[in-house]
Amino acid sequence: MKRFVFALISIIYFFISCDNSTKAYDNDIEENSSLNLVRYAENFEIYPYKSGYKLIIKNLSKRNDTEFYLFNDSIKIPSDLNDKIIIRTPINSAIAFSSTQWAVFQKLGELDRVKGILESNYTKNEEILRLVSEGEIIDVGMSTNVNTEKVIHLQPDLILYTPYPTLDFSDLGKLSGSTMLPFPDYLESHPLGRAEWMKVIGILCGKENVTNKWFSDVVERYESLSSICSEVEDKPTVFSDLPFENQWYVPGGKSYIAKIFNDAGADYIWKHNESTGSLHIDAENVLLNAQNADYWRVINSYDEPFTYERLAKENELYPLFKAFKEKQLLVCDVRECGYFEQSQYEPDVLLADFIYHFHPDLLKKEWKNYAPKYFKKLVK
Repeated sequence: MKRFVFALISIIYFFISCDNSTKAYDNDIEENSSLNLVRYAENFEIYPYKSGYKLIIKNLSKRNDTEFYLFNDSIKIPSDLNDKIIIRTPINSAIAFSSTQWAVFQKLGELDRVKGILESNYTKNEEILRLVSEGEIIDVGMSTNVNTEKVIHLQPDLILYTPYPTLDFSDLGKLSGSTMLPFPDYLESHPLGRAEWMKVIGILCGKENVTNKWFSDVVERYESLSSICSEVEDKPTVFSDLPFENQWYVPGGKSYIAKIFNDAGADYIWKHNESTGSLHIDAENVLLNAQNADYWRVINSYDEPFTYERLAKENELYPLFKAFKEKQLLVCDVRECGYFEQSQYEPDVLLADFIYHFHPDLLKKEWKNYAPKYFKKLVK
């Protein structure tokens, strides 16, 4: 019943919004401040508010939410919001700390609004690298060492930052005169919840109708794919990742990637764990629990060729795993694809990747001749 009601509201909203992109709601819907337009994400909420939007960014750990009110430039600011944080849309300029932020600007054809980013040396995106080399986008440093002088020089309308608990960016807003908007998309444990953050960028660019349609299409494809695996009885087992500096961190049982494994019809080795983050597990216990797993999911960022021979030389434990012996490593080479930039907004594609490996016979219709985009089987 709830799903039906939401779908009905969404249809009404869609047709209303198509009529005028600067006025998203009629009077009846404007006054419905309880209508949260966010379906899957847990770390932000969007409500209609007097011909604009109220955006709430949540801090679930500290129970400290931040409210923003977003209005198109053509709309007069309501007098009751004089002491609130106001953002005029579409914004003219922004600094995006994360690739998951600027990737949406790029998808919407709005990269000219992005004046600064962090850590451009880590991206392989040709357009971003070109704009940085031409000085159209400025690299303002690293998340742990932001160049304050460059930020002040740019004076962007908005700074989209990742609110890591150990980092404090509060002075950047004061010094640059920019509005600081936290963007904790990485905390979402549902794949569609992470993808839903595209809606924030859509409103900032004045293209909420475009991102609403984009997101609806992603949801439809994701749910269609997950439904074909919902009754699978023969589920392969899978585990994830390589140790980092001799420490093995694996996704928790309620994490983003664990959800995708489950929706792809697989049994994640640590599925009964309740954590949404990473687990620190010693190598002996990883071997004990995952030695006979059917598949092994790995992210590869090595500059050198990534092969079974190299892995065997790197760690004597690797050849003891069944997935290694049977060459069932599913590897994402981040040097060749935009995994960290694009996959968050393509959870349907990511899901299709794993279904392709776990249950290829289930991919039909539009997915019939599918070729994995991110995760491919390591053969050598």
